[in-house]
Amino acid sequence: MFFGSKKSGGPDAPANTNAAVIFDVSAPDFEDKVMRASMEKPVIVDFWAPWCGPCKQMMPTLEKAVNDLGGDVLLAKVNIDENPELAQALRIQSVPTVYAFLGGRPVDAFQGAQPESAIKTFLHKVVQAAKQMKPDALDIPEALKGAAEALAQGDLMTAQNIYVQVLGQDERNVQAYVGLVRVFIAANELEQAAGMVENAPPEIAKSPLFAEAKTALELAQNKPSGAAAQFEAVLAKNPDDHQARLDFAGALFAEGKKEAAIEQLLISIEKNRMWNEEAARKQLLKYFEALGPVDPLVIESRRKLSSLLFS
Repeated sequence: MFFGSKKSGGPDAPANTNAAVIFDVSAPDFEDKVMRASMEKPVIVDFWAPWCGPCKQMMPTLEKAVNDLGGDVLLAKVNIDENPELAQALRIQSVPTVYAFLGGRPVDAFQGAQPESAIKTFLHKVVQAAKQMKPDALDIPEALKGAAEALAQGDLMTAQNIYVQVLGQDERNVQAYVGLVRVFIAANELEQAAGMVENAPPEIAKSPLFAEAKTALELAQNKPSGAAAQFEAVLAKNPDDHQARLDFAGALFAEGKKEAAIEQLLISIEKNRMWNEEAARKQLLKYFEALGPVDPLVIESRRKLSSLLFS
């Protein structure tokens, strides 16, 4: 998520030719006007500066090409002098730089002033990509099933495309919204995931599914600093080092080795369930929440946990 307080535009900003399609964007509204808006249609972001001659030369051509598409794409203009945090977040090294956002993330870009033909080709590719992601009709239940399978198999691009399609038809679909958050977490794009969590519509934020995704994000944001092998080596020397085992589980979970992570916490509980105010059990419950109550691994692990606690 992007933060800031300055407004874009100013006396040196080239005039917009269609305020509904072409508009200035600043850090505070970047999340809403670019990232969230790109869930519906492509948003082209032109990073420019008042002192940049090539920026001013190219902008009328870019604006005309966008207007000629009749609303198929939006054009957001960012003055980097007034919004340096946005330039830094997207690693803008020179201007003009143009990004295309689709489905809440950048999908293409170019640097430097381009001729009209190159700009039109760029926009055409983005429009075609958007059409492929948003068909006229979609069987939402089947689509969500396919997206969940793709996510489970690590096919993040397919999962993301499907979730974006669903949100295009039903922008308040909880499963699709939460699924997209999980895609960003799996891709280690935690800022994107955090932005969606922080700006979730109220009806989505109330859902238990959303709570599970929020916990998954918190676990990803607070994963142990170190590789699993590092903590495993510590445990090899001292199997009763509960903190090392807790860190080992966290590293395994962050690496996608969910079953192995849960097994380490169960071992810790079996050895000393009261250690550090039941830290292992509390962490295990967070894993259960992050994975969801119907996950087969959670169901089996809850059975094992009960066996340990009540044996």
